[in-house]
Formats: sequence, C-alpha cells, structure tokens
Amino acid sequence: MNVLVWLIPASLSLGALGLAGFVWTLRQGQYDDLDGAAWRLLIDQDDLDQGPLAPRSAKTPHDEL
Repeated sequence: MNVLVWLIPASLSLGALGLAGFVWTLRQGQYDDLDGAAWRLLIDQDDLDQGPLAPRSAKTPHDEL
C-alpha cells in the first residue's frame, strides 16, 4: 500500500504533463490543416518544377540549339 503513495501522484503528474503537451499543440495550430499535409505527400516534386508556377531559368544561347 505504501507504493500507491508514490504511484498515484506520479501517474497524475504524467497525465497532466501529457494533457499540457496536447493543449500546447492545439494552441500552436498543429491540427489545423490535416488534409493539406496528406496531399502534399502525394504530389511529385518534378510535377511542381515543370508547372505553370515553376521558376523560370535564364535562357542561354546554348538552349536554343
């Protein structure tokens, strides 16, 4: 029974620490856009580099040959 004097406060403090971490992530906005991260994972980077919003590189005379 003496071990319960240590285990109950330890478990309550670990639970409070976990709850505080969860509330902190909520306030930081970690769960705002769950679908966007999933879709960004599926987009191929090569497709983005060749799309209409791709950065334009400077053309050299050798590119026209």
